[in-house]
Amino acid sequence: MQSKSRPLDDLTNLATNAVGALKGVGDEMKAMGRSQAEKIVADLDLVGRDEFEVLKAQLFQSQDEIAKLTKDIKSLKAALKKATAK
Repeated sequence: MQSKSRPLDDLTNLATNAVGALKGVGDEMKAMGRSQAEKIVADLDLVGRDEFEVLKAQLFQSQDEIAKLTKDIKSLKAALKKATAK
């Protein structure tokens, strides 16, 4: 009975090793794909999240200042118009 199960054991071991090898190849492919994706992202020279947030805050601050200065210019124009009208 032991001699009959030996070929079956060999086949089972072969299948197990094949699945393990395929998993290893799959893991290696994932690692290579991840590496390539990271390289592409690095080549794109993208802005980091922290830098983006700083620039976003500066933009909103600039927009508020522009709105204030626009209002001041309109007030000064109105005052100049009144002064020249007299």
